[in-house]
Amino acid sequence: MTPTDTRALVAIDLGAESCRVSLLRWLPTGPHCTLVYRFLNNAAETENGLRWPIVSIEAGLTEGLHKCAEIATEGIRSIAVDGWAVDYARLDESGKAIEDPYCYRDVRNITSEERVHEIIPAAQMRVLTAIGIMRINTLYQLYADKLAGRPQAPWLNLPEYILERLGGRRVSEYTNATHTQLIDMHTGTWATGIFERLELDPEMAAPLVLPGSIVGKVTGELAKLPAFADTQLVAPCCHDTASAIAGIPDAADDWAYISSGTWSLVGTLLTEAINTQPAREENLTNFGGAGGRILFHKNVNGMWLLRGCLDVWRAAGKDWSFEELLPLADAQHTPHHLLDVDDPDLLLPGDMPNRINRQLLERGFGELSTKPEDAPAMTALILHSLAARYAQVLGAIADITGKRLKKLYIVGGGSRNEVLNRLTAKATGLEVVCGATESSTLGNFAVQMAAVESSADAETIAEWAGALRSAF
Repeated sequence: MTPTDTRALVAIDLGAESCRVSLLRWLPTGPHCTLVYRFLNNAAETENGLRWPIVSIEAGLTEGLHKCAEIATEGIRSIAVDGWAVDYARLDESGKAIEDPYCYRDVRNITSEERVHEIIPAAQMRVLTAIGIMRINTLYQLYADKLAGRPQAPWLNLPEYILERLGGRRVSEYTNATHTQLIDMHTGTWATGIFERLELDPEMAAPLVLPGSIVGKVTGELAKLPAFADTQLVAPCCHDTASAIAGIPDAADDWAYISSGTWSLVGTLLTEAINTQPAREENLTNFGGAGGRILFHKNVNGMWLLRGCLDVWRAAGKDWSFEELLPLADAQHTPHHLLDVDDPDLLLPGDMPNRINRQLLERGFGELSTKPEDAPAMTALILHSLAARYAQVLGAIADITGKRLKKLYIVGGGSRNEVLNRLTAKATGLEVVCGATESSTLGNFAVQMAAVESSADAETIAEWAGALRSAF
């Protein structure tokens, strides 16, 4: 496929560990993607809770965009932003964040979830939204604001906030909005009844738009640069998992996916939501996807577990790399017992090796050494436990959907984890196909191209994903 306009495109990917600014250019050899700028991103524990450094994030993105302008002398046609879901910025009158946004892992959500379900029981909430109940969802965070007496100022999830700061109109993109737990599954609109019962102001939420919507043009200081003189802003699949799945160029109906990173999102694509009793019992969720598709999946605790251990081992004097640690873990004996990787205690930050041992002891198993030199054994336990959990979830998905799954696409950073991928293939019995490591970037560009060239329907997005795959 050849574009009608060969100016460059920019994809911004907001990540919980790093943010990336990538440039897609049309060279004589074909499309070419360059990671122009990457900077670390971490939530910081403050006296006011676990927060994201929004000023630093914006500054890093601005630097990345300036670098793109220097490279793309042909001009930049559009910018789109995707990122992790659920977290948001409250806005002042100028559209700027009032304060650093909370991180979804902040402990305030524990009390908030309990209080919400005293008003709307979890089972009833699930029927209304078709969304799996997770205390990280935006709803519980908004209610935590209410419990703390914070004013109900307008809010935007973070990818849409960045689009607004670049010059776009204030919107809530549908794939991201479904993660708020505030979308009515029957109408596809904001569930005003939930807002009202919880005394949350629905006017503080932005108007919904579909993935691939053009929401404005770059304004402000960036627009003074020649490359950004006429640059459109596109709301792609603003949720990074939806974007990653949009980057899988497979039109068949016999495959599942794992978007593997901090979280592992394990699921399959549907044309219509499934909110049956078995789906609700498994807490399988129906999130918005590209081209009107549904991402029917479950959040499984992912590489967060190993990352938490690595942080502790590094502080103790051993800075393991994945390349060094994974072969040693692979050489370990198969663990006799497996973790419940979705134990709520393992979702919290800090002291992960001891959290793992606490669970093992509570279940009557022996604890493992937490010494850095003994890291391969704990790593093996984590990898085997994740593979087993993936198989369990995919089995439930096959039963509920009636699909005969044959392939399993693994996208995201976890696609490079050969040990975990091999264990997953063995546990699931499926053919594992590794997609692009930066599949969210690929999907971001595919939706952008579909939007600026014609229309962002499922077939066109898949065609662009296939055409751009060689650029990654």
